[in-house]
Amino acid sequence: MNGAHSLLTTLVDAGVDVCFANPGTSEMHFVAALDTVDGMRGVLALFEGVATGAADGYARIAGGPAAVLLHLGPGLGNGLANLHNARRAHTPMIVVVGDHATYHKKYDAPLESDIDAVAGTVSGWVRRTLRPEDVAEDTMAALAAVRRGELATLILPADVSWTDGEAGAVQSAAASAQPAAAVDGDAVQAAAQALYSGEHTVLLIGGDATHGPGLAAAVRIGEATGATVLCETFPARLQRGAGVPAVDRLAYFAEAAAEQLAGARHLVLAGAASPVSFFAYPGKASDLVPDGCAVHLLAPHRGAADALRRLADNVAPGTTAPLAPPARPELPSGELTAFTAAAVIGALLPDDAIVVDESNTAGVGIAAATAGAPAHDLLTLTGGAIGYGLPAAIGAAIAAPDRPVLALQADGSAMYTISALWTHARENLDVTTVIFNNGAYDILRIELQRVGATSGTEPGPKARQLLDLSSPAIDFVQIAEGLGVPGRRVRTAEEFAAALADAFAEPGPHLIDALVPSLLG
Repeated sequence: MNGAHSLLTTLVDAGVDVCFANPGTSEMHFVAALDTVDGMRGVLALFEGVATGAADGYARIAGGPAAVLLHLGPGLGNGLANLHNARRAHTPMIVVVGDHATYHKKYDAPLESDIDAVAGTVSGWVRRTLRPEDVAEDTMAALAAVRRGELATLILPADVSWTDGEAGAVQSAAASAQPAAAVDGDAVQAAAQALYSGEHTVLLIGGDATHGPGLAAAVRIGEATGATVLCETFPARLQRGAGVPAVDRLAYFAEAAAEQLAGARHLVLAGAASPVSFFAYPGKASDLVPDGCAVHLLAPHRGAADALRRLADNVAPGTTAPLAPPARPELPSGELTAFTAAAVIGALLPDDAIVVDESNTAGVGIAAATAGAPAHDLLTLTGGAIGYGLPAAIGAAIAAPDRPVLALQADGSAMYTISALWTHARENLDVTTVIFNNGAYDILRIELQRVGATSGTEPGPKARQLLDLSSPAIDFVQIAEGLGVPGRRVRTAEEFAAALADAFAEPGPHLIDALVPSLLG
């Protein structure tokens, strides 16, 4: 078999059955192999950043590796922003990048570039396969890497794809699976001592601790010891809602996060990184750990839930975690704002939904409004590289076709990957997209003030214009319909409630263009 066939066969045998792709000439043998290898579904995206974001969303919901196929260095570069988000989320993803034939590279053809160097900026594992007989073994090595929480890039030259070779001996998919991460007994004991100290302790969770068992253990610990329990600001996947142990998230703005952490003498990290501000600000500290606070690493992102369970059995034996009670906001009326829109979402969110949140400033009220809504999964923008929401919704919907997906999307970041709507339509995905359309890069208008760039004065006309999206106004309904997704524009809370209810009632893709005012007026 040729290299492309060997690659696909190995992926399918390992349980990877979806590949998100935007291929080119160097990947045509991979494309052709889709018709000769049973079990692999190819999903086309019109832009590489959509393909990589879709793979990220798929893996976060499926809980196993995703595959994405890209074309040469420029294709990899186009997908880099959402690969950055995937790296920060420790998403198990194999990135297959086609390259020129080995003998062709010396001619420096127009698309020649240093793929290895570009891949290294986001990948913990990079390998260039130079013989078809090595493809299966290298693919299994990539799978082992992603199961450790690394993003893996496999570079496949075109002639390796098309050349036949004898398959080497390859371990089985089961043998390649990584064992469960061992719990560090010393780390558990150190965390227990901090909790028993009687001093103010904060438990910050992330990684696999943001799913049911980890959440339950963390809340048990908080209830028994009085520790403050927080979730990292942007979790890869957070289970929340009625019937789920409730945990607040660390605030995005550094000032608010510092207030949440104020007075802590111990900070226990379970699957989360030590907190820092997202950006530097003149005269303000970047490290958010309070002075005099000792930091204890209980566990990295993988194995955090198991470590928390061990810790909970130590400091809170025989206890159970309280669950969030069912509660929904009343349907509001009148003006559609960030807060009335949040209330509508909280009132109407369906059972077992997946919420992909890239609403940014317009989503300020959503967490509170959905705290008692039916249990749901929340996917967030882990790396801060915008243009994530619409692609991730593709992957989430394909990973869980029986669950409704709600994509909450800011208008500015929607335009980065708006072509994802075409894939929503092509695959007939049950995704309802809400565009929070305030006609501005609102977050940057806020940051313009926060960084002191305007020295306490109002920004000038050129600065305001550079962050304004209202001239010309973006017609998201027209764009959506041109890409095959029914669209609807709403201006009031009542119109939004009617549109959202209709979208949830009818399977398939929908877009709601929700006109909301800027938070800055």
